[in-house]
Amino acid sequence: MVKQLREILKITRQNSSARLEDVAHHAGVSTATVSRVLNQPDLVRRTLRDRVEASINDLGYVAHGAARALASRRSRIIGAIVPTIDNAIFSSSIQSLQKRASEFGYTLLLASSDYSLDREKKECQALLEQNIDGLILVGEEHDPAVFSMLKSKQVPYVNIWCYNEDSEHPNIGFDNYLAAKQITQYLLDLGHRQIAMIAGVVTENDRASARLNAVMDTLNDAGLAAENDSILQRDYQVSSGRDAAKQLLKLDKQPTAIICGNDVLALGALFECQAQGLKVPSDISIVGYDGLEIAAQVTPALTTVVIPSIQMGVLAAEFLISTINKKPIQSKIKLEAELAIRETTSKPPRTN
Repeated sequence: MVKQLREILKITRQNSSARLEDVAHHAGVSTATVSRVLNQPDLVRRTLRDRVEASINDLGYVAHGAARALASRRSRIIGAIVPTIDNAIFSSSIQSLQKRASEFGYTLLLASSDYSLDREKKECQALLEQNIDGLILVGEEHDPAVFSMLKSKQVPYVNIWCYNEDSEHPNIGFDNYLAAKQITQYLLDLGHRQIAMIAGVVTENDRASARLNAVMDTLNDAGLAAENDSILQRDYQVSSGRDAAKQLLKLDKQPTAIICGNDVLALGALFECQAQGLKVPSDISIVGYDGLEIAAQVTPALTTVVIPSIQMGVLAAEFLISTINKKPIQSKIKLEAELAIRETTSKPPRTN
């Protein structure tokens, strides 16, 4: 042990930073083994990997990213651009994405577009300048320049949070339209005819557009053309949900059910209805969309569409890394969003 400590001190004095060779000598392995631990850890047996990683920690070794990328022509970094990190539903996908990528020896660089296609384009350019090996995008609608840049740099990518079998782009997700149609039909089957919606802002957001269109189409198919003043668009904030609900409750034809574009808006609507003395669901039903953990914990528990956010993150990482390594993999994966019927929905109140 004393001898090892002396070696570490000697290396530290002689070099401002430890080298790959130093780690190999300290761990008693070849430099090729150290390189595999750094670049392809899944190919190294656990006991050997632990030994090399312990030496890396002891020596404070940090791989030279630029040199490593030059030698392998890869940075072992993947990027992701999400609309926002304020919403916990995106956080769960990011967490699962990062965890799975890390298991393959990749690091995640994250950027936020704030629901702006122009900003997304700029963030894409910035990530490409960091020599990312692959990119994850949310949704199907993107500035064409994004795809041009990715094609020019030959960087693989995948759209998540959407599924389109006919798309020219790889995608992993679910059918937003179908899920919103399902929840609207559920309310109609309960007997609701005065149905309002607090949608997300649909500008440059294909997911919000699909949900709104599904609600409108399903109501029209039932012979219930939605009134313009009963369909509102709001940003995804609890306060925005409260404000919209307050506006809907002032209508001459007060809704018996409110469909919300996500759970955050639904929670705001729930809080506002409760603040005005309405009983949910006996006076008014409320449904959300996302399946946030808190949606099941509030009282009453929120009826919502539970989307496979964690699974999307895992599959996106696996798709990108397989594509980077030129291993064929399915480029379009359909997942299911499930209707979770809880305590905020029931038959409409009886009218005299």
